[in-house]
Amino acid sequence: MSENTKSGFVTFIGRPNVGKSTLMNRLIGQKIAITSNKPQTTRNRIRTVFTDDRGQIVFLDTPGMNKPKNKLGKFMRDEAGSALKDVDVICYLVEPKTFIGENEEDIISALKGASAPVILVINKIDTVKKEDILPVIDAFKSRLEFADIVPVSAGRGTNTDELISVIFSHLPGGPLYYDEDTVTDQPLKVIAAEIIREKALHALSEEIPHGIAVVIEKFKERDTGKPITDIEAVIYCERDSHKGIIIGKQGAMLKKIGSNARYELERELDTKVNLQLFVKVNKDWRDNALSLKNFGFTPES
Repeated sequence: MSENTKSGFVTFIGRPNVGKSTLMNRLIGQKIAITSNKPQTTRNRIRTVFTDDRGQIVFLDTPGMNKPKNKLGKFMRDEAGSALKDVDVICYLVEPKTFIGENEEDIISALKGASAPVILVINKIDTVKKEDILPVIDAFKSRLEFADIVPVSAGRGTNTDELISVIFSHLPGGPLYYDEDTVTDQPLKVIAAEIIREKALHALSEEIPHGIAVVIEKFKERDTGKPITDIEAVIYCERDSHKGIIIGKQGAMLKKIGSNARYELERELDTKVNLQLFVKVNKDWRDNALSLKNFGFTPES
């Protein structure tokens, strides 16, 4: 790296389902954050790293900002809000719509108090006509002054290189925070749990996913001539009726979740995976402080 190297922390903020995790995965060129068309997909701040000749960007993906309905929701809201502090750049993701609702107004109010430059990132531009983007820009510019505005499509990769360049233009000079080959500081156990949860999100009905958590009980590599990783995971739910749905008739649903998760885990870990899934009930865990702590939902210091 040269003496002109830039580095800094960049957070994504926005409502649920605006594509924050998809965009982060696209920018770093690797899937780290799970994606789903259901809200509350991202629950913790996920840290990923982009490095090239210009320097290093440390991305913080955050939970979507919504009014909390339980202690988990409050934790997620606090995580998103605290990510606005002590960062160098804020990327505010919105959809290409001119309507600015109550949740959006809450985010804008929070951004008004931020000291870091805010980049408006209009995602999903592939879903509208080009001429429809300008009114969206005007609508949001009337609410907040932005350091830059970048329309992108995270799904298709449109303008994502331009977004990287714009982010670097606002970063200060400084050393690298991570080795050049680092893409995330998330432990493999955390990534494995998130992959399993993603497959459950995709497979289960609307009312179940919000009430599930995945805890890795065993994560051990062994070499029997060919490397294999043994993973035992528990899917926690809030109701006995939910447990039956997750397991499915003759175990069909759990088998589907396990099969889909195993396929992606083997791709991510580049090894064979022996995956064992179990389902347990932890009643109303989203409103239980001890359960939240045990499941890893504790504020970062």
